[in-house]
Amino acid sequence: MRCICVGKVKTAFWKEAAAHYAQRLSRWRRLELTEVRDGDAALPPGQRNAVEGRRLLEALRPEDIPFVLDEHGQRHTSSRLADLLRQTDATGRPCFIVGGPWGLDPEVLRSAAACISLSDMTLPHELARVVLLEQLYRAETILRNIPYHH
Repeated sequence: MRCICVGKVKTAFWKEAAAHYAQRLSRWRRLELTEVRDGDAALPPGQRNAVEGRRLLEALRPEDIPFVLDEHGQRHTSSRLADLLRQTDATGRPCFIVGGPWGLDPEVLRSAAACISLSDMTLPHELARVVLLEQLYRAETILRNIPYHH
């Protein structure tokens, strides 16, 4: 399993939370976390997204099946996410893409096997990474019938 994210997590408590769930997830899956450099802050948001989008797309590998996190994406239950992982495992490596503070370039959205929404609300990208990792851990416990998900 892979996650490609724009930028580094800078806030200490988000960094700790992300590390916590990544560690828990590593019991069952090898998690590869790739961080691409964010765009130049001096650029307007559209150009910044284009730069970040190129970096995200360049980071993809042939075996990656990209799932893009986007507020306009499809909502899933935790059980549905577990099913999605099970299905994806049969054909390639699930790869979740988390954009930066300005969102994602349309080219990244078009490259996705699916767009997934973590919430109808907009989340800070650092929090989105933590929520994604927790949900991936939860999905793994569902697949293994471990009583974490109620």
